[in-house]
Amino acid sequence: MTAAIIFGLLLALMLTGMPISISLGLTVLTFLFVFTDVPIEAVAMKLFTGIEKFEIMAIPFFILAGNFLTHGGVARRMIRFASAMVGHFHGGLGLGGVLACALFAAVSGSSPATVVAIGSILLPAMVKAGFPNRFGAGVITTSGALGILIPPSIVMVMYSVSTNTSVGALFMAGVIPGLVLAFLLGLTTWYRARKFNYPRQPKASWGERWAAFRESAWGLLLIIVVMGGIYSGIFTPTEAAAMSAVYAFVIAVFVYKDLSLKDLPQVLLGSANMSAMLLYIITNAVLFSFLMTSEHIPQDMADWMLGQGLGIIGFLLIANVLLLLAGNFMEPSSIVLILAPILFPIAMKLGIDPVHFGIIMVVNMEVGMCHPPVGLNLYVASGIARMGITELTIAVWPWLLTMLVFLMLVTYWPGLSLWLPRTLGMLS
Repeated sequence: MTAAIIFGLLLALMLTGMPISISLGLTVLTFLFVFTDVPIEAVAMKLFTGIEKFEIMAIPFFILAGNFLTHGGVARRMIRFASAMVGHFHGGLGLGGVLACALFAAVSGSSPATVVAIGSILLPAMVKAGFPNRFGAGVITTSGALGILIPPSIVMVMYSVSTNTSVGALFMAGVIPGLVLAFLLGLTTWYRARKFNYPRQPKASWGERWAAFRESAWGLLLIIVVMGGIYSGIFTPTEAAAMSAVYAFVIAVFVYKDLSLKDLPQVLLGSANMSAMLLYIITNAVLFSFLMTSEHIPQDMADWMLGQGLGIIGFLLIANVLLLLAGNFMEPSSIVLILAPILFPIAMKLGIDPVHFGIIMVVNMEVGMCHPPVGLNLYVASGIARMGITELTIAVWPWLLTMLVFLMLVTYWPGLSLWLPRTLGMLS
């Protein structure tokens, strides 16, 4: 009964068009004041203590690094390198887009940033080369989702904050699934390009490839700085985020010189706005999680599901369906912060590894970003490609179907996610 009241309040507020973050906060305050005797001081205390986590500091730093890279010409150089490597295959520019998205994802941590950075440059080039607009938009929309699976990932940081799971282990667990998904999206791109005889580029010489690599090397080096630093123990994921922001600033302003000091206030302001929005969502989600825990809702749900004889396979299927449905109405950060505290205790009681479950949630978020009505990547790509949401939804279906197949693979094959962190000694 308590759960029905809480979720009924939340749904009613969301249906009014109120932002998710405010809906969460008002749901908590309304329930506490009307149905409990919890003092207001406890709410205020939870607001502050709930976000006193070192890992949260990584979020604004990764956002800032992504913005420096987006405005600093790194994406253009990565596209040139990717096209030189795979442009001679069927649908070469499309394959170059998938590879460029994977590379940019490894330095940005954000899917919309990846779509903007790669799509704004590559889509006009693909149309000019003779590719249908739909094909290019489908490639960029779905490949841009790699931004939250290939580490560093802001969504993984949020999952870590919600469940106290190691950020470093999550980052390492995302590497192989991210590469596998990039390969599958590239395979889908190649197959459709070959089927419809889309253009190919002349094969680049090794000299041209080396020149493209040297030009993009400063941006690619950031991958080694972040992942190598975390693995070697030189710094924590949060410190790696700060390092990536400083490094991205240096290469954008002083190495590539595509970003002038006059542009810095705009980049800093944009990063601050996005960080404030996410931190506000986190604050209210912490309150919501506090309410759920104090009312024993996750524990009761876990006991009920286990009492019904629900096994790991059944639970993961239900969790995937629930997360995919949530993707119809909410953006990834809200889904993780609301549903992780509910589903996580059940997963733990069933013996599911917390890192594996985190990767499952992230892949679900990827799919959610690519389908309507609130898929962030769809709206970003729609603006770049100048296509309606309906037309773009039809365009992404071949790649979206590939992502759904991959979701089943990563759900029921834990080794795909856990092999690397276990090999590196991050998991027992």
